[in-house]
Amino acid sequence: MDLGLRDKVAIVTGGTRGIGKASAAALLREGARVVICGRTPGTLREAEAELSPLGEVSGLELDVTDADAPARLVSETTGRFGRVDILFSNVGGNRRKPFLETTDEDWAELHELNLGSHIRLARAVAAPMKEQGQGVILFNASIFGREAGGPELTIYNTTKAGMISLAKIMALDLAPFGIRVNSIAPGSILFPGGSWHKRREADPDGIARFVERNLPLGRFGHLDEVADFVAFMVSERASLLTGSCVNVDGGQSRSLI
Repeated sequence: MDLGLRDKVAIVTGGTRGIGKASAAALLREGARVVICGRTPGTLREAEAELSPLGEVSGLELDVTDADAPARLVSETTGRFGRVDILFSNVGGNRRKPFLETTDEDWAELHELNLGSHIRLARAVAAPMKEQGQGVILFNASIFGREAGGPELTIYNTTKAGMISLAKIMALDLAPFGIRVNSIAPGSILFPGGSWHKRREADPDGIARFVERNLPLGRFGHLDEVADFVAFMVSERASLLTGSCVNVDGGQSRSLI
């Protein structure tokens, strides 16, 4: 199936590892031109070298939480490729703490990373997309933005729920300009160096019990399973999808919506 992504210009934040890098690879394989960004120069160059055989990719060193990052990212992208058609706003993080131990600093830092930076970047890319009369914005949320994530996840749950709500209402605001806005809600995804990989190495028996209790398919999700869906969601084949949050979780979530 041709997804209609050839020569489209995509920005992927957090594109040096995990879901971000895998999604950049999926877009490149479909013929898109991709800009990835990351904070660590060495990791960024490694990812750029790994992805470059797949297509035209450019790495930009920046921290998306910096005030000037959105303008710089959009300027660099349009300066090199002339336009921006797709944003996969993927960067994020977590800080597990009992609620009573969370601080204002914890909330501010995670809010900035998981929500504030996405708002500013989406606003920055929406301007040229409006001029073009088309564009796609996709946020990487979590099943724990759609339902309770459990103890010690108040900050993560709150910011991811905010991201899903943001996408829903942005979709209504931007629909008249031909801009689609959606979010995805991945479940537990296993990849080398990721949090689940580290937990499994530290406690294989405990993680085996987690899989048995929580993952109906009997396994973790794989990066390509998310990345391929990202490519579909931002493609012409998903032209009626806007304002949606779609689980990519192998049945892990328990929400009825």
